[in-house]
Amino acid sequence: QVYLAESGGGSVQSGGSLRLSCVVSGNLFHRYCMAWFRLAPEKAREGEKAREGVASVCNDGETTYSDSAEGRFTILQDTAGTTLHLQMDNLHVEDTALYYCAYWPGSLAPSIRLLTSSYKWWGQGTQVTVSS
Repeated sequence: QVYLAESGGGSVQSGGSLRLSCVVSGNLFHRYCMAWFRLAPEKAREGEKAREGVASVCNDGETTYSDSAEGRFTILQDTAGTTLHLQMDNLHVEDTALYYCAYWPGSLAPSIRLLTSSYKWWGQGTQVTVSS
């Protein structure tokens, strides 16, 4: 069992920055992938399947970003793989969402690293609200 706890969400104006954190604990694995997903408020009723992959990083340090995150967001992890961050700069109103971190105990092909179905354990989420 792996446990994830997100923090760092809040309210910010358009163009601002936020840094999300996710503390990972439990029975961790040498090979893993972790990721950030988000669920926009207008899609909340659709549930988990509507979560959008934002960024991922695996134990080898390889990162993957969505088109909307590329160039604005940076995914970071500590060397022990127990803390995951998402540095979000130049935030837009459309970045407003509930942000989740997720964990898969193994490797993942790059093509599936931003799919919800690729991850086994999830945190509870942290809310990010961007106003104009």
